[in-house]
Amino acid sequence: MTHAIAPSEPPAAPEPAPVPLPGSASALDDLVARDAREFGTYARTGGWAFALMVARSVRPGGQSAQETPKVSAKEFAELAGCSPDRVLRYYKAWDRAADDGLVPHFEALRPGQEVDLPDADVWLTYYTTRTSAASERGTAIVEAAAAEGIRPTKALEVAENPTALRAAILADPSTARAAQQALLDRVREDPELQAALARDVVRTDDLKKAVASESRSADRIGYVRQIAESGQIRTPAGQTVEAPAEVRQEAERHLSLLDELDEGEDAAEWASEAYDTMKGLVVETVEADPDLRVRERRQKFYSSLQRATRVFEELTFDDADDLEDFYEDDMLRRLEELQQAIGSCLTALRSGRGNHPAG
Repeated sequence: MTHAIAPSEPPAAPEPAPVPLPGSASALDDLVARDAREFGTYARTGGWAFALMVARSVRPGGQSAQETPKVSAKEFAELAGCSPDRVLRYYKAWDRAADDGLVPHFEALRPGQEVDLPDADVWLTYYTTRTSAASERGTAIVEAAAAEGIRPTKALEVAENPTALRAAILADPSTARAAQQALLDRVREDPELQAALARDVVRTDDLKKAVASESRSADRIGYVRQIAESGQIRTPAGQTVEAPAEVRQEAERHLSLLDELDEGEDAAEWASEAYDTMKGLVVETVEADPDLRVRERRQKFYSSLQRATRVFEELTFDDADDLEDFYEDDMLRRLEELQQAIGSCLTALRSGRGNHPAG
């Protein structure tokens, strides 16, 4: 007896995964996870994540036939709900980074493609939100900001608002000092700025006095430094001789004190004390050495004689025809007194020479 075989039942279809209902815990978890992933991407890469979207999807002017389908910056901006200028700023930032080898060039990217992105800290080196950065002046500011390790946008903002810079300098001593140092760095390479600052100084009495005082202090410190570093002293008559060990040590001590002054501390008083001390020691050194003392007197005499000779040589009688009108009795009297003084000097020198053996 043949039994009929009952048809087998088809296997039961797997139950579909439950679809998270809006507002359910699962749906909220998914939204949170997506936000966290996007936040993590931005935290790691900063603006590079958005620049990649532009780089792989935008070709200024759109695409020609046979090219990877991309859209113009205008079309992309319309889809994004922002301005084409903003899109192009991201495009240019990516272009500069591609030239430096940090990211692939546009031609190697397709819409939707993912690539490894640089760190977020590097982004601000290439991106600026300010259109002034595109000018020659702006480019120079951006390069200077990069050299200082600061955000170009900050430097550009300051450059575009000099009144704000002035207010900060007037109100804040630390800002004023930073501006002072920047001006000094700039003035070394800018002759026009040098001349402008010099004019401002000489036209302002307080500044002129301050410059004269600082110059005097610098000269005095230089005098002490020269003795400490070279080991030589310059006598009042202009001779250069080796400094005694104790004189050089005293110069080194004063120089050390001057070099250790706190920034902003007035060095004028310290420089004056060091200078006066060293000048006194130099005089004592000359007086303590009989041979040096004689050479010093001789040098002083020669210096005075040279000055007197130059002055007398300037007295000319080229206009002899007018000599009668030019002449006064006082002139003749003074010349006669000078002649007598020269005669006395010659007599003293000849007498002194007679007291020493020839040779």
